[in-house]
Amino acid sequence: MSPTAAGIIFLASLLLALAAVHRPLGDYMYRVYTGTGHARVERIIYRLTGVAPDAEQTWPVYARSVLAFSVVSVLFLYGLQRVQDRLLLSLGFDPVKPGQAWNTAVSFVTNTNWQSYAGGSTMGDLVQMAGLAVQNFASASVGMAVAVALVRGFARRRTGHLGNFWVDLVRGTLRILLPAAFAAALVLVAGGAVQNFWDPAHHVVRTIAGGAQTLTGGPVASQEAIKLLGTNGGGFTNVNSAHPFENPAAWTNWLEILLLLVIAFSLPRTFGRMVGDNGQGHALVAVMATLAIVSAVLMQVFQLMHHGTVPTAVGVATEGVETRFGVPDSGAFATGTTMTSAGATDSSHDSYTSLGGMVAMVGMMLGEVAPGGVGSGLYGILILAVVTVFVAGLMVGRTPEYLGKKIGSREIRFAALYFLSTPILVLAGTGAAMATGDGRAAILNPGPHGLSEVLYAFTSASNNNGSAFAGLTSGTLWYETALGLCMAFGRFLPMIFVLALAGSLARQGRAPVSEGTLPTHRPQFVGLVVGVTVVLVALTFLPALALGPLAEGLHT
Repeated sequence: MSPTAAGIIFLASLLLALAAVHRPLGDYMYRVYTGTGHARVERIIYRLTGVAPDAEQTWPVYARSVLAFSVVSVLFLYGLQRVQDRLLLSLGFDPVKPGQAWNTAVSFVTNTNWQSYAGGSTMGDLVQMAGLAVQNFASASVGMAVAVALVRGFARRRTGHLGNFWVDLVRGTLRILLPAAFAAALVLVAGGAVQNFWDPAHHVVRTIAGGAQTLTGGPVASQEAIKLLGTNGGGFTNVNSAHPFENPAAWTNWLEILLLLVIAFSLPRTFGRMVGDNGQGHALVAVMATLAIVSAVLMQVFQLMHHGTVPTAVGVATEGVETRFGVPDSGAFATGTTMTSAGATDSSHDSYTSLGGMVAMVGMMLGEVAPGGVGSGLYGILILAVVTVFVAGLMVGRTPEYLGKKIGSREIRFAALYFLSTPILVLAGTGAAMATGDGRAAILNPGPHGLSEVLYAFTSASNNNGSAFAGLTSGTLWYETALGLCMAFGRFLPMIFVLALAGSLARQGRAPVSEGTLPTHRPQFVGLVVGVTVVLVALTFLPALALGPLAEGLHT
């Protein structure tokens, strides 16, 4: 079978699986977030933490709860890394250095999972489980909570309340992420993923050449499952999902891509149910699917229609690709991980063709809305829908409306601030890196590719993705500090603007549908949102892309 045919079959099977899961999972999440009862274990958690589960919160209180929980999480994870040599299951590793501990703590709490270290040789098993894996659950649940709060802003009328963050956090973790991750981990273990607590000193094997090699085990499968389901991305090992302990076979590679996408692609169904119009959810998932399919096809084209002497002789661009999976499957994984906020990888994005690497970069620059991160993808696409109806309203000369809510100056300011915050971080960070000696010293490849590596790093950090081009030495104090700040601001500033917008919408009534109301459930609106998304990204990032991957691609 040709690589092109294999790629088509791989992508088609993924689309069919996502279509099959979209409705039942979306309906289940709708019931989770709209139910009024509390499970026994949830009531115990609320009593222990002093939470009044039936008390609703305004958007400032909801936002303060998000920030307070996240700050405590950063401090806890930082402290855990700094004292890991005194903990059980430390495997004899030294405490993590302060700069790296800060970067890692912010990274995992913000759902970025950027790693400037090799996990299997830096973090003990307790830190991996009680620190990193716990934040994989928590950060994903925070993203879903904020998304649900925005949906309530559209669904509710004349109220200042958006729900209760602590209830949304607990329900997202216990009712959605935990059971799904448990089931996925069992499947991965059955497929050959490692799950143990064995000391690496006891796992020395003889290689074919007669040498000795130490194999590091650990609770890999359990962390692998939630890193994918929660679109986190932090690998247990240095090579992430290219390692056979994390991703044992071709069919588990397919499963891991499905896990990356399944919750984010199902949340529009939840949105449609909550606002009482399933057609609105269908429109959003159509936008997501359109952008995702176009990106996946372009990635396959640029990787299979290669350039250069060696790729031409081989037939495809195989450098940096895991040979067990091949170019089409690796390209699909790269597209999935950069169109979400996952950052998990099964190949080296730095070794992709220049235009293939650009596709991965643009996937993040779109705001990771196809389908985006767990929660963040839904509120990102809703912000773009708000911008779209505003632009359409200006074109016909009437006050724009979306789902019966008027999009006035207050609402569009919050939407604009949301959209501008990440590009400012990306471009300012890249400019600072290129303008300072410490920033330039970490670039191993001169010319356009070096700029691409820096641009990719700040795009990944600011969009809370976590994947990287490998040619940048990001483990320096300068990059650990700068990227850590981009992760923090790139996560929490947009969340604040989303919650402020939700509060403004919830206080409104519902405007009646009139002849001038733009239908937002038809193909016309889907095309408008896709067009606005692409145009906004092009206007924002095209100059930087022209100096980096485009210049490199045209040169070669």
